[in-house]
Amino acid sequence: MKILLIEDEKPAARRLAQLIKEKEPAAEILPALDTISAAAAWFAQNLPPDLVFLDIQLADGISFEIFEKVKVDAPVIFCTAYDQYAIRAFKHNSIDYLLKPVDPAELGHALDKFKAGRREPALSLDQLRDLLYAPVKSYKERFLVKMGERILTIETRDIAFFYSEDKVTLLQTSQGRKFTVDFTLDEIENMVAPERFFRLNRKYISAIQAIKDVFTYSNSRLKVILHDCPDQDILISREKMGSFKSWLGG
Repeated sequence: MKILLIEDEKPAARRLAQLIKEKEPAAEILPALDTISAAAAWFAQNLPPDLVFLDIQLADGISFEIFEKVKVDAPVIFCTAYDQYAIRAFKHNSIDYLLKPVDPAELGHALDKFKAGRREPALSLDQLRDLLYAPVKSYKERFLVKMGERILTIETRDIAFFYSEDKVTLLQTSQGRKFTVDFTLDEIENMVAPERFFRLNRKYISAIQAIKDVFTYSNSRLKVILHDCPDQDILISREKMGSFKSWLGG
């Protein structure tokens, strides 16, 4: 199986090639291409590979321009660093993708999907382009809370974590102050920036700076300790482990 990588970040290309070889030792990884022009020239002069890993944002533009310049007769697995909301749309529509930094389990799933013959994305390139060029989602910068008769504003950057307790949603600041908020955790998950906050489980959404320790736990789970949090049993499910590690590693 011949695999072509189109990726403008050399460390990312090397890591992706290494992960692919771990999953598919017999695969032939072709020399990586790093620009739209180089990729278009390669496809014009060579037989198509069996599979292409395509970074969406290249040094000289958005990689969809490659398809406008030449015919690409190969299935594509997209690689992208776009936020998780765009990625959820890709996944919902059965798009093969890898979210950077690449998670080995997600790579294995994408390769399995390719080998099973499910190669055609449900979205057209035009629809995919529309998703990527959609207005950038803005996130909440402050929350209103009550303290007695007073109404205060808490800057989102000062929040350590949100949590649910006795059917009430609360936030705790980095200074350890606690306030109730008028939103559910499900609502808050869509209000805060995903690079700064992660939904640990059904009871907690944590900021990156609130993570004190992470331990392996039984049954392929992780145990998280938050700063100034009395709950010592915050567990992350096996299903969330990959995305949590990617978030934690930036």
